[in-house]
Amino acid sequence: MNDRWVPAACPCCASRTGGGTCPVCFWTDDGQGDADADVVRGVANGDLSLSLARLNFAIYGACHPRYQDLVRSPRPEEMP
Repeated sequence: MNDRWVPAACPCCASRTGGGTCPVCFWTDDGQGDADADVVRGVANGDLSLSLARLNFAIYGACHPRYQDLVRSPRPEEMP
């Protein structure tokens, strides 16, 4: 049995980076998920909904194009 702790997956990019602001996509985990993915909460992620952040990640590699220079590729242990 493997009792190793596995970090939580980022709701935006699915990398296992453990919460907070994801270094892979720059989404800040605020508890938003699939059920309310189209809602713009206007707090930690500004004018982004989770759905738009996921689309941006697919296109730009970051939750918003302005964060492209701040993100990095996932490490092997962080891969979804």
